[in-house]
Amino acid sequence: MDIKWSALGEVALVSFAVGVAIVVIFSVGILASAQGSDDGAPSRGGTLGNAAAGLCFLACALIAAYGIYLIVPQFH
Repeated sequence: MDIKWSALGEVALVSFAVGVAIVVIFSVGILASAQGSDDGAPSRGGTLGNAAAGLCFLACALIAAYGIYLIVPQFH
């Protein structure tokens, strides 16, 4: 049995990068939804903040769905 170390490293690197990216995008979505709160109490961020948060959460959902699509062989 032969291990392709370059392919293993590439998969590990891409997995790490996508994991960090999805956490950052989700965090930006939370930040955008909490825009405008000065006293720590939850408040609505207005139209632009809600739209940005929605786009961030949608991007996270699409990235997760694509990952599931790649893993499950019945979807191909």
